Amino acid sequence: MYPMSKSREGDLMESRNRRIWGVIFVLPQLIGLILFSLIPLLNTVMISFTKWDGISPVREFVGISNYLYEFQNPDFIKGLVNTLYYMVLNIPPSIILALLVALAVRNIAGKEIYRVIYFMPVVSGSVSVGVIWTWLLNGEFGLVNQLLGYIGIQGPQWLTDTRWVLPAIAIVAIWWGLGNNMVIFLASLQNVPKTYYEAAEIDGANPWHKFLYVTLPMISPTTFFITIMTVIGSFQVFDLAMVMTEGGPVKASYTFVYHIYSSAFVRYNMGNATAAAMVLFVII
Repeated sequence: MYPMSKSREGDLMESRNRRIWGVIFVLPQLIGLILFSLIPLLNTVMISFTKWDGISPVREFVGISNYLYEFQNPDFIKGLVNTLYYMVLNIPPSIILALLVALAVRNIAGKEIYRVIYFMPVVSGSVSVGVIWTWLLNGEFGLVNQLLGYIGIQGPQWLTDTRWVLPAIAIVAIWWGLGNNMVIFLASLQNVPKTYYEAAEIDGANPWHKFLYVTLPMISPTTFFITIMTVIGSFQVFDLAMVMTEGGPVKASYTFVYHIYSSAFVRYNMGNATAAAMVLFVII
């Protein structure tokens, strides 16, 4: 065999060093993924086949009984139905309003200021947002009903009327997440080449045609991403329902994740809770 040239040997050493350093840089994230995601996920799957109160060290294997129980549990069905209704209320307005706001501030002076103003609620904690809006939506002395009264509208009992509680939570969620979706849409709109609009104008396109045949197709990947993330976020709604209504009144805001929380930390039935959590995982 011919001896390896020094240049070839040097290339192999460099390639080996790059692989080693690549593993070193990836290792912290990989360890975190295994410890805080994969192991808890596997543990959740195991618990879903057991009867356990979350405190005692004894776990009784019950097979798929937890899943069968949950599919017949009225609270499970109530949480799923309420969550689907909330999604209908939340998803379309969240996407449409964010796109409209992004279009409105795209070409105006000081758009950076507007971007900051709209994004400010996003950095607020869900608990603080829920507490503030609980006062604003109070049916007796809340600011929202006072403002509606100035224009001759009798405001509803937002958080105590079963017909209005989920729409009220959806309104808060739309306001809270508007800035995040708007910033993403705005970044996508700024990447649409101006030459496309100029070509459309030459062909006689009006603003509606430019929006329909240029803007929407060019930002379709962003729209798809925001839609998927909004759907996932809507399925996971819990914090606002917990802070503002505690699932009431009469379980009108009893969401799917609230059912998981109630099963685990109110009734201490970890088997049923993790079974419901696995169903949510599969749905998402």
